[in-house]
Amino acid sequence: MAQRSIPCPHCGTQIDPREDSCPWCGTKRPSLWARLTGGGARGDGDRFVKAIIAANVAYFLLSLVVSGRGEWSANPLSFLSPDQRSLMLLGATGSVPVLSFGRFWTLISASYLHGGLLHIFFNMMALRQIGPWVSAEFGANRMFAIYTLSGVIGYVASCLAGVSVTIGASASVCGLIGALFYFGKARGGSYGAAVSREVSGWLISLVLFGLIMPGINNWGHGGGVVGGVVLARVLGFRAQSRDSAGQRLLALACAVATVLALLWGGLLAVTVIFL
Repeated sequence: MAQRSIPCPHCGTQIDPREDSCPWCGTKRPSLWARLTGGGARGDGDRFVKAIIAANVAYFLLSLVVSGRGEWSANPLSFLSPDQRSLMLLGATGSVPVLSFGRFWTLISASYLHGGLLHIFFNMMALRQIGPWVSAEFGANRMFAIYTLSGVIGYVASCLAGVSVTIGASASVCGLIGALFYFGKARGGSYGAAVSREVSGWLISLVLFGLIMPGINNWGHGGGVVGGVVLARVLGFRAQSRDSAGQRLLALACAVATVLALLWGGLLAVTVIFL
C-alpha cells in the first residue's frame, strides 16, 4: 500500500514520508513535535491554535465546576462567572499571588482563566482570528512561544504596576498583535505596509477600549504588546529564517510549563474544594 505524502516543514511541497530530507529545498523531515503542532507546512498551525482554544475552554469549564455553580446573572458581563475563590485556587495572578505568596506559576495559568462567558468568548474570537495569521508568518513553534512568553511579560508588568489580581488570555493575544506589528514593519513592501495598517488599527482600538471600559488590565495589554514585539524581533519570522532546534525546544518548554501550571492549579483547587 502506498504511503501518504507529508508536507515539507519549510517549502510546503508534498514529499515521500520515507525521505530523510526534502528533495526540493533540503530541509530535514518534520519531527514528531512539528507534526503534533501543525508546524510542518505553512498555514497548518491552525490546528495548534484550536488546541490552545480548547485548553482555555476546558480550564474555564473546570473553574465553573470548582465554583460549584456559575453566576447566572442577567448582567451579560457577569453571566456564568466563576467565583473569586476558585479563580485564586486555579491560578489567578497579580501582585498579591506572585509578590505576596510567591505563586510564580500563575504568570502562565492566568492566561487560561476567564471571568465569564463573554470574557472567554471575545478573547477566543480574537485568538482564532490572529493566531493562524501569526502562525503562518512565524511558524507554530514561534507563535506558541510568543503567545506564552508575552502573556508572562504582560503579567509581570501588571505585578510591578501593582495590579492585585488579574486573569485572561488578552495579554497573550496582545503579544500576538505585537508580533504582527513588528512583522509588518520588518517585512516592508506593500504587504508589510498593509499588515502594519491593520494591526495599528487594532492597537488604537485596544487603547480606546482600555480607557473607556472599567476593570481592563491595560498594564497587561501593554506589556503583552511590547513582549510580542521584542520576542518577534529576537525569534524572527519565516521569511527571515526557518525554525531552529532552539526555537522548537523553546516551544516545547513553553508547552510543558503550561501543562504543569494548569495541572498544578487544577490539583490544588480540587484538593481544597472537594477533599
